[in-house]
Amino acid sequence: MKHTLNILVNNHPGVMSHVSGLFTRRSYNIDSIAVGVTDNPEISSMTIVVKGDEKVVEQVKRQLLKLPDVLSVKDLRFMESVTRELVLMNINATDKIRSEIITLCDVFNAKVVDVSDKTLMLEFAGNSRQVNAFIEMMKKFGIIEMSRTGQIALSCFTEEIS
Repeated sequence: MKHTLNILVNNHPGVMSHVSGLFTRRSYNIDSIAVGVTDNPEISSMTIVVKGDEKVVEQVKRQLLKLPDVLSVKDLRFMESVTRELVLMNINATDKIRSEIITLCDVFNAKVVDVSDKTLMLEFAGNSRQVNAFIEMMKKFGIIEMSRTGQIALSCFTEEIS
């Protein structure tokens, strides 16, 4: 089972390395990792997606909380959180198929962010299932290049951190 961990950490050099190193030492594979500064420049939010049962995830959470720069760890449940990923892709887009691609972008609420004679660069954000579906729809046109972010997430129920 996949678990989405939201980890608040002190925004110091090397913190991401210490956190990811804990996963490496315990032989836990990270499916996705994304890190960014919060509204407080002294705190960063890490979203890590891992596979494991409840027992494994509880052990990971306890180990993370032992690290000096980790402030909190939450296992975000699907029904209690909002998750998003971003994908950018260059697609083959000849004149004949350009309108079909743009129509699909409208359906998915994706954006065309760059245009050339033979390609379109597309941007799409959604949950993992939506991103996967969008990628599948674009494969038939020919994906030239693609970059996908790690998942980010927030709990629907927030409490203030002091």
